[in-house]
Amino acid sequence: MQHLRFLHYIDAVARSGSIRAAAEKLHVASSAVNRRVQDLEEELGTPLFERLPRGVRLTAAGELFLGYARRRQADLEQVRSQIEDLGGVRRGQVTLAASQALAPAFLPRAIHAFQALRPGIAFDVKVHDRERAVAAVTDFEADLGLIFNPPELRGLAVLAQARQRTCAMVAPDHPLAGRASVRLKDCLDYPIALPDSSLSGRSVLEDWFGQSAAQPHPPLVSNSYEMMRGYARETGGVSFQIEIGAGPSAGVVAIPIDERRLPAGRLVLVALRERVLPVAAAAFAEFVAGQLRDANQDGE
Repeated sequence: MQHLRFLHYIDAVARSGSIRAAAEKLHVASSAVNRRVQDLEEELGTPLFERLPRGVRLTAAGELFLGYARRRQADLEQVRSQIEDLGGVRRGQVTLAASQALAPAFLPRAIHAFQALRPGIAFDVKVHDRERAVAAVTDFEADLGLIFNPPELRGLAVLAQARQRTCAMVAPDHPLAGRASVRLKDCLDYPIALPDSSLSGRSVLEDWFGQSAAQPHPPLVSNSYEMMRGYARETGGVSFQIEIGAGPSAGVVAIPIDERRLPAGRLVLVALRERVLPVAAAAFAEFVAGQLRDANQDGE
């Protein structure tokens, strides 16, 4: 499978934008990487990379070849996974790109429960904003994406989804903490922390504020839910998070927001369309789909 290693070289150079940087990541000599790139270019009869004063950039032919290289590598991982499964070996790795709101509670619980069933499965989880998470799946960097309110999903298949309400996050001794639900205007009586535009939760809140006379004046805007929860806890204020990510953590209480005009977001599990997933990733996808179905039922 030496030729597949050379395809890996092309992928590494494309991701790094530099032959030298790719060689460092691959732990090989840069001359060896450059030679393999040149060999492929000679075999194909066209340059795959445009040589720049600082680094390299894919040509149109290089973009096409990179897609082929990534598909071949993904196919190999899928076959390896199937062979291991046929032999009764429950090993493998799941690569996952996920929205930040899932990191504190939902994903650790789901992974722990799954590994109790298949203890040989390891995980590589990257937390991204929604655009980057989608790109990680389409670029073969991740087997699966678990994304809140994703942008356009061209080329991706939705494996499961769940509607998600927004919750107010407050300290346990906050005046709102004992309520079964709150209105957004109630939250504006306290210092509020809002997600910035890179987080999907911001667009959900903006939809409501755009229709309301009550306008927020947040003393804190952040791209970190952990930062916003900490701010709410320390100041007696309010931050916001979707319910599936709002389990008891960081010393705050989650209260559902009761607003007819506040749209529920959607949490989706996606994979590249027509890609056959490795056995471990396919099994985890089925497991998470069940978790999301349960979340939908709990929210009804």
